[in-house]
Amino acid sequence: MSTHARSITGGHVLAILVTFFGIIIGVNATLAVLAVKSWTGLVVENGYVASQSFNLDLAEARHQAGFGWQESFGYANGRLTIVLSDSELRPIGRSSVTVKLQRPSTDREDHDLTLTEVAPGTYASAASLSPGLWDAETIVHGANGETLRHLYRLQISGGSMK
Repeated sequence: MSTHARSITGGHVLAILVTFFGIIIGVNATLAVLAVKSWTGLVVENGYVASQSFNLDLAEARHQAGFGWQESFGYANGRLTIVLSDSELRPIGRSSVTVKLQRPSTDREDHDLTLTEVAPGTYASAASLSPGLWDAETIVHGANGETLRHLYRLQISGGSMK
């Protein structure tokens, strides 16, 4: 019986290195292309310009806090509900309520809803939110010209908010 030992040649080493680095580069290129196609990462067009309104945004938040309004936000069984009340827990009616729904990682499912008043201070709309994370910005325009904005991060699972 003869044993034939195979030796590793320079060609073998070259083939191993080219294959190894080819796989690494191929996987990285694939991940980069998928990342760019799935989300641009763009939150605002120009960060500097957006930062210039920081003091105005802060003043608006303080102004809103002065209203003393309470807002309760909920989602269950395909229905989005917002309940508005004043500082004495009286319902706030006759308001215009919209909600901007956005995914944190993509803009494919972003949409706006206009809620209608179904009871004094209670606003609702049908909404179909798929499972996962959502950002919701509520915008309320009161009967006397007040504007109230809130941001919520929602975790949807099993057709309801967690």
